[in-house]
Amino acid sequence: MRDLFRLWEEAALILVLLPFFFGSVVQAQESAVLEVESAVICRGIEDREAIDAGTDFVASVGKLFCLTKINGADHPVEVIHIWYYGDTERARINLPVKFSPWRTYSSKIIQPHEIGQWHVDIVDTYENILKTIHFSILP
Repeated sequence: MRDLFRLWEEAALILVLLPFFFGSVVQAQESAVLEVESAVICRGIEDREAIDAGTDFVASVGKLFCLTKINGADHPVEVIHIWYYGDTERARINLPVKFSPWRTYSSKIIQPHEIGQWHVDIVDTYENILKTIHFSILP
């Protein structure tokens, strides 16, 4: 009988403390409101700065980069760069954001036949779109 009473006491304690635990987890997740201060598509990156940023690139460009500056991280989080050719997802890159402000980048090899409209969605871990950058690959 004592064991049953002790088990009931432990269960009651867990039920009392559970809302406090989940409340702090939700508060920690919600406290990081990320904002994209700047984002560009470019041909290269040097000293954390974009080289040859633009919106139109020739098909022979080879590789492009998406450089992003993120604000609002009060603890380590991630953003995701999702590269699209037309409406088709071509790459998904998870990138760490360790504090604010934080610069990060991803890259994508562009095949010479991939002419047309492209875009990169910058999203948080909940897939909320923080910013979209459109660009074109020209013949």
